[in-house]
Amino acid sequence: MRRSLRPTAAILAAVVALALAGCSSSSDSDAGTEGTQKTSGSAEGWPRTVDHGDRSTEITSKPTRIVSTSPSLTGTLLAIGAPVVASAATTPSGMTDEQGFFSQWSEVAADRGVEVLYRNLELNLDAIETFEPDLIIGSANGGDSTLDAYAQLSDIAPTVLLDYGASSWEELADQLGTVTGLESEAHKTVDEYDSWVTTQAGKIKLPEQPVTALVYMGADGVWTFRADSPQGNLLTSLGFTYAEPAEQFVAPDKRGASGVAIVSSENMSAALDGSQTLFAVSMGPKDVEKQLAADPLLANQPAVKGDRVYAMGTAAFRLDYFSAKQTVESLVSTFGG
Repeated sequence: MRRSLRPTAAILAAVVALALAGCSSSSDSDAGTEGTQKTSGSAEGWPRTVDHGDRSTEITSKPTRIVSTSPSLTGTLLAIGAPVVASAATTPSGMTDEQGFFSQWSEVAADRGVEVLYRNLELNLDAIETFEPDLIIGSANGGDSTLDAYAQLSDIAPTVLLDYGASSWEELADQLGTVTGLESEAHKTVDEYDSWVTTQAGKIKLPEQPVTALVYMGADGVWTFRADSPQGNLLTSLGFTYAEPAEQFVAPDKRGASGVAIVSSENMSAALDGSQTLFAVSMGPKDVEKQLAADPLLANQPAVKGDRVYAMGTAAFRLDYFSAKQTVESLVSTFGG
């Protein structure tokens, strides 16, 4: 008898945020889906005006006390050395530490003295004001969006809301470098990462191609990452050939999503038939790759029959600099020749 895996409400909320975070492009809207910023200012760079979505924010001087209302953006801020003093925390899960900071950067945050701004993504304006920020960084989309409170946040400090659903972490690093005055640090971080990935790719003996990465939802099917998603791009950068399901198998109301393709359980086998190797991205449960391989509806899928279903780890669920490195290291450990 087929066992149904029903994610908790918290995990489902995380998946919704993932769908947005995985997108690589989007159109302009009131939700601030424009993924680039334009700046103007003095020759020294300050003050500078930052356009983000349909909003414009003036930042008078280089920030020294940044608070992040988006844990999805905090990792990238830390990666470029931004002076983050506090970050919002999400609901603790298998992807976070006990206070709700994502595991991939929680130790870095602790080392730098980053405090919890507020817990469980429950916006607390008084808490933000207590930290006396000179810049607030937040999200215009996803489960940690503070778009509705933009006016109140701007009353506390200059506020910039970014759409992490429209950008890779590398693009976000570039955007945040412009906002914080850390352009050179952002470029250096991305360049060093790219060079490192090239070296790591040379260590991998590729399994049968092409490959597909996905989130297994049990009776609800799978969320497959598209080729232009951060997960698809990471695999491609390591030399994997990436395959996404044909549109005919994607849920009709989800065909417009550019980061993920949602496939129902009855269409899973056909949608993945061209994939010779599968990567299961975990949202917390252990051995999710075994659960995927054991699904009777996938018994005749090539990767399952060939015993080529692998875990991609929880770090791959939401990619920033830290989780991308962890994911690459995991893949090198699995396929190192």
